[in-house]
Order: sequence, then structure tokens, then C-alpha cells
Amino acid sequence: MTPNETDGGGRDPLFRYDQPIFANEDILKISHLPGPDKIVGRDEHMSKVAQALNPAIFGREPTHLFIFGKTGSGKTLSARLVSERLQNEARREEVNVEIAIIDCGEQHTEASVIKTLASQVNDPSKSGMSIPERGLSTGDYYNRLWQVLDTCSDVTIVILDEIDMLRDDEVLRKLSRAGENQKIVDSRLGIIGISNKIDYPEELTERVKSSFAHDELVFPSYDANQLREILENRKDAFKPGVLTDDVIPLASALAAQEHGDARKAIDILRNAGRIAQKEGAETVTDDHVRAAKEKSEADRFSELLEGTATQSKAVLYSLVLQTGGRKTAEVTTNKIYRQYLTVADDLDMDQLSERRVQELLQELDFLNVIQSEVRGRGRGQGVHGTHRLLEDPDIVKRVLLRDSRISTLE
Repeated sequence: MTPNETDGGGRDPLFRYDQPIFANEDILKISHLPGPDKIVGRDEHMSKVAQALNPAIFGREPTHLFIFGKTGSGKTLSARLVSERLQNEARREEVNVEIAIIDCGEQHTEASVIKTLASQVNDPSKSGMSIPERGLSTGDYYNRLWQVLDTCSDVTIVILDEIDMLRDDEVLRKLSRAGENQKIVDSRLGIIGISNKIDYPEELTERVKSSFAHDELVFPSYDANQLREILENRKDAFKPGVLTDDVIPLASALAAQEHGDARKAIDILRNAGRIAQKEGAETVTDDHVRAAKEKSEADRFSELLEGTATQSKAVLYSLVLQTGGRKTAEVTTNKIYRQYLTVADDLDMDQLSERRVQELLQELDFLNVIQSEVRGRGRGQGVHGTHRLLEDPDIVKRVLLRDSRISTLE
């Protein structure tokens, strides 16, 4: 029977109709919101988020909050869960709390943040208006937002995930002062900004610093035992008996080595199951976990580089070559630039100036692809920049070679 034919029962043999590994793979999605009893090691932090939001239960303005912590430390999960629990409690007081979650990595302009916020809160039957995808000025979007908030919500909790990706922080000032400036009269607004950069408040403009009063909360990374408990809470994603005894301990240990990232731990476990299923295995083993770790790292790094220009990839490839295969190797801008000239020549690309290459390195640092530092050479000797990879050089190289143009270097 060919892949274009069906069997006598009408099922297409091109596809698979059984699920030998997974019982409910959705449990392993990052977006999955586990029950309150399955949130690990964050009781104290969730309590502090709740304290900030508590006034909203009675229709009053919450305390604005910045939450910091490394990727996968439970920041967004905790903010979402506390906000939803608060929303339920507010209903008991006949207070309508709306929650808007905005990914500033995607919506990074002032207009897009306001438009997205208005769209998520808007109920046209109450506001009598629509929020068009395009065609309005930023000021017009603000005017519609104010009306939406006053007619559709008593209190709105705005969660700005990856807030450090905002191109213009003026939106923070305008939102936080909306009540004070009489832009909204019948509604209140609370802001939760989430970032993995603890120094983000120092990057705010002076106008925002002086007007945006807020509390701050830092989430620590998970340790191996906490990661193990997190994965144990999600093992119902698999059918009984599928996971061998060493799978969860190994997946949590590998993720703990990478700064205690719960997202990475969950990614590894999910990919281990997928690899086992693809192989037709009946169980998930430690070999599947190790293969999954490599795949998870490559996939995540590929996401970081998505949309990156070829010139930036050429600069990054030059850094890879200069590391000698060592993740901890620190390479000066000058050495990277000399290597880049050779790479650009091999690719038949225009050779950028050293200043422009330095700017591209700064952009890669901002994206958390590399880590850059400026160091002094000694008294009277000036300064120089050093750069190191934040991922294994082999994985970085493998991802870069997925680019058809960069692949010609192999």
C-alpha cells in the first residue's frame, strides 16, 4: 500500500493513530497553568504579588510591581495565577477585574501595547466601539483604551512580559498616571512588569523614573530538587509506566546545570517523549533525555536568532570560531573583527566597519545570545570589549549552519 492509499477501514496509513507515550501532552506546554497546589517553591513570592494586587478585590488601585528573575524561574506563571485567583475573589465583591497579558517581545511599540491592551479588555456590547488592527494614530488608540477601561472593567491588571523589550517606556508613565490625569474615572489600573534584567529600572527615562511608583520582587532560580518536583507534577502528561525511573531526575539535573530553568526542564521532558515516540520506543529512557537536551537547546537558540540578519550571524559565527569550542572562552572585539573579515570574504559579503561589528555584538548581547563586558587594559591603556557565548559553541554553530548562506562555510 502506498502513502497515497487508504486501507479497507478508510484510515490513511500515512498517519499514526495511537499514542503509546503521551496521555495528555498539553500538560507539558509552557502555557499550561497548573493548579495552586502544584506551584513549587513560590509560596512567599506569590504572597507578595497578592499583597500588591489585593486592593483590586475591592475596586481600588493595586500597587504597580516589577518582577525580576532568570528565564524559567516562574515569574509569569506566578503573576498569571495570582491575577486569576484575585479575579475570582473580586467577583465575590461584585468587582469586575480584567487581566491583560502582553508579550513585549512581540508588542514592543507604544501603539501596539495600547492597541493590544484595549483589544483584550474590550467588550463592544459595553464600550460601543471596536479596536481596529490598524488605521488609528497612537493618540486615537489611547482615547479608545480609556473608554474601554471605564466601560468594561472596574480594575484592569496589565502584565507586561519581557518589559525590557519595550522600545519606548513612555507607555508606563501614561498608564500609571491615567487615573491621576483623569483619563479614566470609573476604573483602576495595575501594572506588573516582568523581566530577566534586574537592572531594567535603571534604564528607564528620567520622566518615567520620577512618576512610576512601584514595588520590586526578585525570583531566584530553581534548584535541582525543585525542578524534579515540577516535573513530577507534570508526569501525568505520560501514560503510566512509560517513564523509566531515571528520566525525571536526569532531566531536572540537566536543567539545574543551566541556571535552574523550569522551562528548559519541561522542554527536555517533552522532547524526550517525542523522540521516544518517533523511534517507536515503548518507554522514555535517559538516552532520550540526553538527546532531548541537545534538541531543546538548539530549538531555543534558533528562536533567539529568528529574524537576525546574515551580517549578525556572520559576526556570531566569527565568535564561535574564535572560542576554540570552549563556552567559557572570552574573545576581544578586535579578534572577532579580524575573523569576521575572513568570514565575510568567504561569503562574498560587504565587509562592515569595526564600529558596526561592535554594534552588532551589542545587539547580540541585548538578545541574550552572548555576554559582553567592557574592561580596562590598565592605567592609561584604554578599554576593550570581551565577548563570550551563553550557549555551547557546537549548538550555536549547528543552528547558524541552518542558514543557507552561512552553511556554505562548512
